[in-house]
Amino acid sequence: MYTILIVEDDTKLSGLLHSYIRKYGFDAKEVESFDDVMESFKKTKPHLVLLDVNLPKYDGFYWCRQIRTYSLCPILFISAREHQMDQVMALENGADDYITKPFHYEVVMAKIRSHLRRVYGEYSLGHEEKKTEAGTLVLYPERLLVTYGKTGAELTQKEAILLEALMAKEGRVVSRNQLLDLMWADHHFIDDNTLNVYVSRVRKKLKELGTQMAVETIRGAGYRLSSEAGDSI
Repeated sequence: MYTILIVEDDTKLSGLLHSYIRKYGFDAKEVESFDDVMESFKKTKPHLVLLDVNLPKYDGFYWCRQIRTYSLCPILFISAREHQMDQVMALENGADDYITKPFHYEVVMAKIRSHLRRVYGEYSLGHEEKKTEAGTLVLYPERLLVTYGKTGAELTQKEAILLEALMAKEGRVVSRNQLLDLMWADHHFIDDNTLNVYVSRVRKKLKELGTQMAVETIRGAGYRLSSEAGDSI
């Protein structure tokens, strides 16, 4: 069962979110102390976090950065602050999505399920672990691990999403927009160079593994995972 940690100081709203999450078959925990959200996070070990921006003592952006030093689990902001800059700051500080208040609970649950599927797939205890293969390159997205023979490399969540998309269409082009849609819920706030950075990181890790598989840039189209490297950016 997936566990959702609710970091919301409005007790009424927190309680309603808790009820809806439980209703949809997930476990829900509410943060115990806003003085140390990380203590609750480490104790709960959630699969996803719902995080408000306006919180006592430290704001949600601060706690998002703290969580990112410890975990790559999805973080969804829920906030009454509608300014684009708040959404940009949330994404830049490591969030995966931003939901403005007031919201429909069905929308929140749909986003929760979507992010859980994207990160963990249909994987759950008692089921076979999800993996994607391209030749002898094997990706384990739940563990954020890619292996080549007996050698392995750890990935960040975004790197794993990027590599999985390319491996699933080995030898075929995946457009930049497709990758942006997969990696960020609203990529309109993402700088064009950000994707380039992640592509470079994945290239470096594949090279370190010693595999002949490489990410090829197809000018004006996107990227392709192939056995030979093309032009790079």
